[in-house]
Amino acid sequence: MSEYFRNIKTGAVTIVTGMGITLKHFFNALNRKGDAGVDDVDYFRQVDGLVTLQYPREVIPTPKNARYRLYNNIEDCIGCGQCERVCPISCIMIETIKVAPDDLAVCGKTSDGQQKKFWVPVFDIDIAKCMTCGMCTTVCPTECLVHTPVSDFSEFDRSNFLYHFGNLTHLEAEAKRRKLAVIQAKAQAEKERKAAEASQDVKKAGE
Repeated sequence: MSEYFRNIKTGAVTIVTGMGITLKHFFNALNRKGDAGVDDVDYFRQVDGLVTLQYPREVIPTPKNARYRLYNNIEDCIGCGQCERVCPISCIMIETIKVAPDDLAVCGKTSDGQQKKFWVPVFDIDIAKCMTCGMCTTVCPTECLVHTPVSDFSEFDRSNFLYHFGNLTHLEAEAKRRKLAVIQAKAQAEKERKAAEASQDVKKAGE
């Protein structure tokens, strides 16, 4: 019999204790925590208060050294392909077209003055695959590929995770390929002509 009442007492104490904790948080929620960011040493020392953020109007700031969504400044990209080769999961896809000699000025230079020698019609990043390891940004010689602080980029359509950074449209790329093919064909024909002339000169000298 005594055990029966002891169990009732334990249940009542448990309920009162739990409700006391609940009421404490309820009244503390009338106040707001401070504005310390996640990279602030005082973030976990803030006073008790409402902690639920009114997302998306309010968001927790991301650390300055965080690695999130990739971005490529195509104006500084030289099409070296190092990022594509180093990517451990092959989420970067690049296609390049050699710049014709008379197009060098049009292609331009990088922000540090380096002449660009390749058009980059395709520079795609499948951000859904990216594991934000940072290896691609480390090997980039012009530092045009960077991780941004954008941490929330949800999509309804999987195809929207494929980001395009190319600097030529499909039609422009085809025109550049045809132009380069003509130049290379002329150069090859000239090379063969000179080789034939040299062969004739040797033949005549032997006679």
